[in-house]
Amino acid sequence: MDIIIRPVAENQAEAVWQLMYALDFETKYMMYEPGERSKDIQRVKDVIYKSVHGDNLLLVAENKGELIGYLSAERGRCKRVHHSAHIVAGIRAAYQNHGIGSKLFIELDNWAKKNHITRLELTVMCQNEAAKHLYEKRGFVVEGVKKQSMIIDGEYIDEYYMSKLF
Repeated sequence: MDIIIRPVAENQAEAVWQLMYALDFETKYMMYEPGERSKDIQRVKDVIYKSVHGDNLLLVAENKGELIGYLSAERGRCKRVHHSAHIVAGIRAAYQNHGIGSKLFIELDNWAKKNHITRLELTVMCQNEAAKHLYEKRGFVVEGVKKQSMIIDGEYIDEYYMSKLF
């Protein structure tokens, strides 16, 4: 496997949407139910634009020209929270457990330090032990539990609220 981790390119809105749509079907650990994500390419273009030209980050993991994972960091808009960023990440099932998540989070740390971000935060479903392990390995700690945060297959799901401080 020859995986490349890099910032998203402005012309990749369709590919990014396809990646996120595919992830919705491969895992129950993403926000959207399978088929629920609307094909709003303009919204994806806006996210990419804010990454390329603004304060946010959107990294992609690529294998032989195919997007197989991503990590986004949305910086707080107001002055009081501009030092923080909320993280969302996903990796296609066939490419998990190959160190791609660690590589994405290493690049995230570099970006955060360069951009004077002192707090990274994310949520993860309590039963997603592999993701929680990755986040802890990268320096995140559990700050609390969001009880009944989601409903999946008719069951309430709790989430850990995690952060990393620099």
